[in-house]
Amino acid sequence: MSRSWERKVRRNTDVINKQRKKEGKPSLSATAARTDRYVGRNYLLPALLVLFTVFYIYMVTIPTGDPNAPRAADSAMFWVTIAAYLLLAVLFFFRRPYLSVSKDCLGTRRMTGDKLMLAPNIKSISVRPGYVVVEQAKGANWVFSRMMNRYPTDQMAERLRIFAKDNGIPFQEETT
Repeated sequence: MSRSWERKVRRNTDVINKQRKKEGKPSLSATAARTDRYVGRNYLLPALLVLFTVFYIYMVTIPTGDPNAPRAADSAMFWVTIAAYLLLAVLFFFRRPYLSVSKDCLGTRRMTGDKLMLAPNIKSISVRPGYVVVEQAKGANWVFSRMMNRYPTDQMAERLRIFAKDNGIPFQEETT
């Protein structure tokens, strides 16, 4: 297709979406690709960072035997380090982990950024109470835990059951 044709289609889609928005209907792109997103809460890593910061403050402010020795707690770098660790803890707390399930792929956020896994690359999906494990054909498994990241694993299991059935992926559910 030519680029001018693509621009015309995009413009017409924008006009129709504006009309549909005024009428209270969903946009055309939203009806074409339905994505369910399950969001957790990361609290363990921020708590560890705060504990590490408290330990760092304690270790630096312990009095030494020499009263004339320079104190590290008086330097600006000490306070910059404290602020950096606390800022990192806040960043990890508000940067919520998620699992998004669409028609033919799964998406999540890892330490290195957002990741996608297409249905042909999934070996199997297994569900245990409080855990959902997505096994890849190549690479590390994706584990979603209610205890570690406060994921709604029961809702995720129902949606992943449908996803597995639609894409022909083995689905195992353990109830123990």
